[in-house]
Amino acid sequence: MFLSHFKTMAAYNRWANGRLYDACAGLGDAERKRDRAAFFGSIHNTLNHILVGDRAWLGRIEGLADSGTPLDAVLFDVFDELRRARQAEDDRIDRVLATMSEDRLAGELAYSNLAGTPFRTPMRLVWTHMFNHETHHRGQVHGMLSQAGIAPPELDLIYYVRSL
Repeated sequence: MFLSHFKTMAAYNRWANGRLYDACAGLGDAERKRDRAAFFGSIHNTLNHILVGDRAWLGRIEGLADSGTPLDAVLFDVFDELRRARQAEDDRIDRVLATMSEDRLAGELAYSNLAGTPFRTPMRLVWTHMFNHETHHRGQVHGMLSQAGIAPPELDLIYYVRSL
């Protein structure tokens, strides 16, 4: 029941990321990296932050040691490399969900945040948070695209559902 929902969210997430990156590709590198007074400054930095967040949460779900990567890290300076890394992370989301069971989704995830503080969070809420986090920051990029004079793509879930 929940697993099917999260697989749908993963497919939507991939679709939305693809559309957003396609729109961002319409800007030159300087425009993508221009400070726009957003939380992470630029389109490029915000896209990097989304990737950092996904890597942290998926690592926790997979039981990996925390990398300690700061949330504002720029993992990829070159847009095409960042895009390929995003696509690879979307593949990773699919792989992790393919190994997930309903029983595991009904359980909790024990992890520590970057400060080392331990937490226990229901696994379903971890997945919900991860997808919500991406949506939140895609919305910021959406606004920055408008500021840059690029028509931002429709990214709402209902547009994905209608495209099926």
